[in-house]
Amino acid sequence: MVTTTRQKQRSASSPNDMACKRLSVMLVGGEAEHRSSLQQHLARHCGLVEAADSLEKAGQLVSRCHFDFLVVEPQDNGDWDLDWVPQLKGSSNVILVAHRPDTERAIAALRVGVSDIVAKPAEVADLIDAFRRQLPNPAAASKPPQTRLGNSSRHQLVGESPSIQQVKTLIERIATSTATVLIQGETGTGKELVARLLHANSGRHGNFVPVNCGAIAPELLESELFGHTRGAFTNAHQGREGLFVSAKAGTVFLDEISEMPFDMEVKLLRAIEESAIRPVGADREVPIDCRIVASTQHELTERIKMGRFREDLYYRLNVIHIDLPSLRSRREDIPVLVDHFIKNMSIELAVPPVELSASTLDKLQRYAWPGNVRELKNVLERTLLLGIDPEKSLQQLSDTREESSVSYSLDWTLEQVKQHHMAQVLKASGGNKSEAARRLDISRKTLERKLPAEPGHRQT
Repeated sequence: MVTTTRQKQRSASSPNDMACKRLSVMLVGGEAEHRSSLQQHLARHCGLVEAADSLEKAGQLVSRCHFDFLVVEPQDNGDWDLDWVPQLKGSSNVILVAHRPDTERAIAALRVGVSDIVAKPAEVADLIDAFRRQLPNPAAASKPPQTRLGNSSRHQLVGESPSIQQVKTLIERIATSTATVLIQGETGTGKELVARLLHANSGRHGNFVPVNCGAIAPELLESELFGHTRGAFTNAHQGREGLFVSAKAGTVFLDEISEMPFDMEVKLLRAIEESAIRPVGADREVPIDCRIVASTQHELTERIKMGRFREDLYYRLNVIHIDLPSLRSRREDIPVLVDHFIKNMSIELAVPPVELSASTLDKLQRYAWPGNVRELKNVLERTLLLGIDPEKSLQQLSDTREESSVSYSLDWTLEQVKQHHMAQVLKASGGNKSEAARRLDISRKTLERKLPAEPGHRQT
């Protein structure tokens, strides 16, 4: 679990607030001035707060006195050698203060015994939140246990490959955190599924609110997210709460965050930092309580270099990073996925299941799957509905792709070539404009402007 969102210190309002008053905490490492400041301010919330400038001195203190929490900031030399954790922690909870770790490092730290990871520079509110997450919640004892990953037939991350197991492990460890999460993966890999799993296992009782940042017109996006007051603009006959407010202690999923208009990125950054929004036309901010999960199929660091995405927003979103593997990189999961989809879809579609031969499964495993899991599911759905062999469905897909690559006349202008290519991509996307825009690496609005919708195109 990694936390960087700066929250204002809250007054004691939960059963765990009184428990914090009895905690013993030791701060280890970090800059002396910052360590001293943290010690002073934490002392107002905790029963005992000690400090040590090195792991060696911390070990000496631990040998003489028990601490509920050890807040450790190792030397900032890029070394993630955590051999000291099992030796130092004993029965204490270890809170690691470090720069944003990648997925592998975060999992490695949690496996050796780190209880939580707080992004540096640590602040009092972050640490208090980290303490609270490790304390038992009296209210939780009266509630049914949360559904574990994989128990829901509808929202299930299927697969046993090492890459998927790593994603499952990370989801389970960070689900209850309030940290923002950035999910990256190709189209069809299941980014929204992961976001829903994070919400389902978070213990948050609010709504899961998905927002496709490329599917909403830029001039309407701010009102959609933050809401507006009555009379804020033409036709605003009544006020409206935005999606951030409607989440109500839930999760807001910003799908394809790379498509968000540049000027909106500044406002989103402030909303995350202040846990507050300003509705369009309002003269004061409204507090919000929601977790932010974002996704992208693009490499945002490259977009930052091109000036197409704000670097500060990237770092706010990328507190925890989840990389979703492509289907072709985990082909061993295909038989399990096939079995899962056929069983579930045969029930949903009220059709008898089909049993695929070993040779068909082998061909499915050798196929490239550019559309990833979504494409596999579509092929199997077509198989069940139309009663055709999956191999024939794959052949139809290949024929479609060959048609989409038909050459064009050399007499065409560059604009005609662009329009032809966009039309073919739109056709290959089943008329789904948002999907076509993602494949073309442009906004949906640009696609609609360059290539007006033809009759029959599905508006999605």
